Amino acid sequence: MSFRYAAGINKPGFNPLAAPTPTYLYNLFSWGAGSNGRLGLGNTTTYSSPKQVGALTDWISVVAGYNNSAAIKTDGTLWTWGASGSGQLGLNNTTEYSSPKQVGTLTAWLKITSKYRSVLSIKTDGTLWAWGSNTQGQLGLGNTTAYSSPKQVGALTNWLNVNLGTSFALATKTDGTLWAWGRNNNGCLGINNTASYSSPKQVGALTTWLKVAGGYRFSMAIKTDGTLWTWGQGAGGMLGLGNTTDYSSPKQVGALTTWLNISAGLYFSTAVKTDGTMWVWGTNGDGQLGLGNTTSYSSPKQVGALTNWSKNACGNYNIEVIKTDGTLWGWGRNNSGQLGLGNATVYSSPKQVGTSTTWLDVACGPYHTLALG
Repeated sequence: MSFRYAAGINKPGFNPLAAPTPTYLYNLFSWGAGSNGRLGLGNTTTYSSPKQVGALTDWISVVAGYNNSAAIKTDGTLWTWGASGSGQLGLNNTTEYSSPKQVGTLTAWLKITSKYRSVLSIKTDGTLWAWGSNTQGQLGLGNTTAYSSPKQVGALTNWLNVNLGTSFALATKTDGTLWAWGRNNNGCLGINNTASYSSPKQVGALTTWLKVAGGYRFSMAIKTDGTLWTWGQGAGGMLGLGNTTDYSSPKQVGALTTWLNISAGLYFSTAVKTDGTMWVWGTNGDGQLGLGNTTSYSSPKQVGALTNWSKNACGNYNIEVIKTDGTLWGWGRNNSGQLGLGNATVYSSPKQVGTSTTWLDVACGPYHTLALG
């Protein structure tokens, strides 16, 4: 998720949990597979190019799950749509909706993540909430029960960032600590074992963790010093450590301190550095690494030579990235038109989505994409 704040975000005293004050308002667009109504367009039609969801211009954050979608408005309200067989829409039912429906009446939602049929969200008061599928304890509620409405994870008010992998979750707190829970195959929780947990467990004792991202059975994180760390399943090279070894605790990727944004696909990884370069590694059968081939790599490879990449998002086998000029680019698997290029062609190098230069945020599910622009 991405937010555009009023000036002053980096000034002393800035509160990362305060409600964002947007400088601009944005329309919501969707494309790709329309089954289950996941595009929010009032139908189940598949579209291979962006379609606007309604006429409102007050959306500020989006997330795409497996067959569900969610978005937050500038007033802090939360809206969901798509499939709800596991209660992943948070509407206290299992009914499918093809247009956005408000989750309760609260105006305090700030950040949200969804992977497959599970959802986690942080409110402006720093509390953490969860709902949907919970087969591996990925909701962090101390059980494996599915919930169709938001349930608070513990009582703490200092959650900062959260991201779902496949049946597990990663989160950082405002004190810089790192926490993980859910399925732990291949050590993806980073707590030096392969035992699964249904409530949050601290990863080590460090207080310098900032951003997190989860893939199928592997994890990524950036520290406040700009270093990049990975752990979990290494098959396919998705940890970027130059091998295919599993690790059950965090390992540093190289020695650089310039990593800025990260995103994890099913079996591959992407990252953007502070210099605007983009880097990829892992499996590449659909050209999802954007390197013009289908070769897999176990260490980071630069995508071209450009230095204006900004915000990256991964589907299962595709990538969507926004540049600093506001253009949107996609590549990789495209069987449902999820790249937004007006076709179902697979591309192994970046292709621009339309001609707009006002894209702000983008989120990818396995077969559909959401964006603000």
